[in-house]
Amino acid sequence: MIRVFGTGTGAPLAPDAVRALAGATLVAGARRHLDGAALPAGAGRVVLGPLAPALDRIGKHLAEDGARVVVLASGDPGFFGIVRALADRFGPAALDVRPGAPSIAVAFARLGLPWDDAVVVSAHGRDPRTAVNVCFAHPKVAVLTGPGAGPAELAAGLLYRSEERTLVVATALGDPEHERVERLTPREAAGRQWPDPVSVVLCLDESRALSPVRTVAGPAAGPAGWALDEAEFEHRDSMITKFEVRALALARLGPRTGDLVWDVGAGSGSVAVECARLGAAAVAVEKTTDGVGRIRANAAAHGVYVRAVHGAAPTVLSDLADPDAVFIGGGGRELPAIVTACARRARRAVVVAVAALDRVEQVRSALAAAGFEPEGVLLQSSRLAPLPGDVTRLAAANPVFLLWGVRSAAGASEGATQ
Repeated sequence: MIRVFGTGTGAPLAPDAVRALAGATLVAGARRHLDGAALPAGAGRVVLGPLAPALDRIGKHLAEDGARVVVLASGDPGFFGIVRALADRFGPAALDVRPGAPSIAVAFARLGLPWDDAVVVSAHGRDPRTAVNVCFAHPKVAVLTGPGAGPAELAAGLLYRSEERTLVVATALGDPEHERVERLTPREAAGRQWPDPVSVVLCLDESRALSPVRTVAGPAAGPAGWALDEAEFEHRDSMITKFEVRALALARLGPRTGDLVWDVGAGSGSVAVECARLGAAAVAVEKTTDGVGRIRANAAAHGVYVRAVHGAAPTVLSDLADPDAVFIGGGGRELPAIVTACARRARRAVVVAVAALDRVEQVRSALAAAGFEPEGVLLQSSRLAPLPGDVTRLAAANPVFLLWGVRSAAGASEGATQ
């Protein structure tokens, strides 16, 4: 049996943990946990760093007669902690887990805020872009930090995307001498040097930090429907991606939590808003000033955040972070250059809607040159419409070509560097 005890947020070790340590023959944990615990003189020590050699040492020790292994971990070791690795290697039945208070719970407690509606993302040992995108898209996020993915890196990623956010940096939680909980803007946090251990970073849209009472923990449930009717958006002269086209575009974009999606030539921003409703971070690029205003109004009306960028593609795209997926709904004569610029940087997919037959081959060539396998359809829909006399006719909508390319799994990791 491996005894796993959560610690590290201020509370002393429970009596059962003290007793387990007194009889342990091998104790594993971070250096700070081992240095702060009363270990028996003859017990072996395993400093947790790279997991594979530590697990090998534990496994070898368990084969010895009278082995009693204790693992010390921060907070709740079953929440983005070592329990996953231990259970995978030795089986859940071999573990006796006694959790402490998670650092996230302690951080929110310091602010007097509930956290049942928070999105939790781990940046420890991972590319921080996913955490940045989640912070960009959701109003209440907790980020478990790591080397190279701490407050400064998260703040730098948010700096030009969503300065409306407040960052709460919780340092050395539970340490009576060194604990600090600070509220900063992304600009302030990006300019600081942050010491270890930063326990957790909270990213808040303080205008939405208190959600209504809920019954399911985590981020808000996904929308009940998508491909909303055009009437759900403010738009000019029917210049909006029709819901039939939007439905297939969303299916090919595949927006999800942790993704960044561009909506280029956004118009009303209907695609960007729908991506944000599905959990993705969304940027809408629009060259007209009144269009930017409509995008912001539509995002607010649907309770999501969309960054509206005023400028003309492809020039303005150079200032944006690399996307996972891109929708292009406008472009005119610049369309081939826009598709080329987007396809070179998209990690997963590019979807393009065009009305002119002459543009189809241009788009296909641009996608193919960037390493995509271009596909597409001609969408011709007819909606039911009433006629006098309580009868119905079919009202044909203008045909639209929807073209797309999806990067292979091998190429997806290279998409942002091409």
